[in-house]
Amino acid sequence: MNSKVLRTMVSAVAVVILAVGICARAQAPTPTHFSGLINDYSPDTIMGKLVGPWEMHGKWSLDLKGRSGLADFSAEMTMELSDHAVDSGVVTNGIVATFADPETRIPHTHHITMKDAAISYATGTCPPYAPPVTTNPGFMVSGPAHITGNGGPAPFSKNDTVLSMLQVCVNGGSDVPFSNVTLLFGSPASGHFGTQAIHGVIRETRFSDFNDEHH
Repeated sequence: MNSKVLRTMVSAVAVVILAVGICARAQAPTPTHFSGLINDYSPDTIMGKLVGPWEMHGKWSLDLKGRSGLADFSAEMTMELSDHAVDSGVVTNGIVATFADPETRIPHTHHITMKDAAISYATGTCPPYAPPVTTNPGFMVSGPAHITGNGGPAPFSKNDTVLSMLQVCVNGGSDVPFSNVTLLFGSPASGHFGTQAIHGVIRETRFSDFNDEHH
């Protein structure tokens, strides 16, 4: 076998190996369990009224349900008026926010759950991140969410008779493929949380209950 033919065969094998590697990376399985933190602010003005900003902090988890195309999402969040809201003298339910009395910041809690939310890989409606931009489009889940307020029905849910649509987007970058999460509420919850994306971080992903992948 002459050297020219040998070089041709070696080059062909290298191309095949490279293609297989690229294909394997492209088809890498998506984890089925995600969890992380939420840390963000609401807008200062919602529906034309000065109401914030509210500080939002919490934990969340997301479970993809096999091949069903469905997912379950849950989050636990605390909210209270920010320093900027206190500076602005925001009034909530007749109470003026002050630095002297933390209770005037109206601290409260929310539990947010979605059952059998639809999974989609068409993420064109997901909100963008500030640079550096995400390079892994990831996926989103959306559906009606049940939202509590201090353990009871949230006031905007009208005693749990009205649910709000929620879009949860999961994406990331070249170093951490799944690093970011956003929550985007529809009406009527958007009248409380705002119509902007609420940002969070992914702390852990798992492929199964017995196979952990830590970031």
